[in-house]
Amino acid sequence: MVRLNINGRDVGVEVDPSTPILWALRDNLNLTGTKFGCGAALCGACTVHLDGEPVRACVTPVASAAGRKITTIEAIGQDPVGKAVQDAWIRHDVPQCGYCQSGQVMSATALLRLNRTPDDADIDAAMSGNICRCGTYQRIRAAIKDAATTLA
Repeated sequence: MVRLNINGRDVGVEVDPSTPILWALRDNLNLTGTKFGCGAALCGACTVHLDGEPVRACVTPVASAAGRKITTIEAIGQDPVGKAVQDAWIRHDVPQCGYCQSGQVMSATALLRLNRTPDDADIDAAMSGNICRCGTYQRIRAAIKDAATTLA
């Protein structure tokens, strides 16, 4: 049994400690907003926050999250920065297929927590590990700038 704090709730999960957080979330806790994309930390679809930092849940073992706070897309809207990002995503009609968007929102939220006035280079650097096969990068950038303005 591994004890985790997920979205502000302490839970016990019956998994091998080496199990990636992604599978504990999806298979054991039915939190399916975090997506499986590549399984190699290359696409960003599985991004969650671990103590506020974006991590790739497909390669991060649950043992490394014990005693730390995991935030998933299901709870990011409870955070004022996450809410601003989600609202901007809607205003800019960012998703096309939507598959990568939970990871994109998680990375954008982490960026805006650290930098409320990101320029294009800052956005590109923060979002570089998140792949959108539909190519909505211009809308993602616009939504991040919009959320930054809202938060200012």
